[in-house]
Amino acid sequence: MIVEERIVSYINSLEKENSPVLEEIEKEARKDGVPIIRKEMESFLRVMLSIKKPMRILELGTAVGYSAILMSEYIDEKGQIITIENYDKRIPLAKENIKKAGRENVIKLLEGDAMEIMPTLESNRFDFVFMDAAKAQYIHFLPEVLRLMKKDGVLITDNVLQEGDLIQSKYVVRRRDRTIHKRMREYLEVVKNHPQLETSIVPIGDGITMSVKK
Repeated sequence: MIVEERIVSYINSLEKENSPVLEEIEKEARKDGVPIIRKEMESFLRVMLSIKKPMRILELGTAVGYSAILMSEYIDEKGQIITIENYDKRIPLAKENIKKAGRENVIKLLEGDAMEIMPTLESNRFDFVFMDAAKAQYIHFLPEVLRLMKKDGVLITDNVLQEGDLIQSKYVVRRRDRTIHKRMREYLEVVKNHPQLETSIVPIGDGITMSVKK
């Protein structure tokens, strides 16, 4: 945890309850060990969506549909969320949850590898992108994400500080985690210095980047 646990617990204690459907999905996800966004990240996402009021959202990493359903509460009734998931065991549950939430008309789930699906989507279509997928792939996803984003579009990337491990030497990091460690450092270097992006790294949850396309 990159922020003191007591502070996070206090902040989370102030949060309002979600809709019954989201509360149920969260309960089941935590019971089954399925990763979903943290409460403090959820709150940040709500505020950003309220400010941006996006019409088209792209999400990389559906998991069980929790964050897509959450975001659908802040999108225009004529808007759309495209969410991509590659892990076939989670896809049926995500579909079930989206249906349970009554959001099938807003959320479109595309099944498969994001690197194969994104090139089939039209350029400059999305005004908000939420990336919460395979962390080692962020650096590879970025060129396609930029192609798909509109000017002034917002990109939020979750889990970029890796529980604080990112500041450690690669020799301290477990061997199996070194690829993620290396690629995430590369990703942060790129988004902070990319000529098309203005980026802030924010220590919320497990660390996020918030980027605006120039």
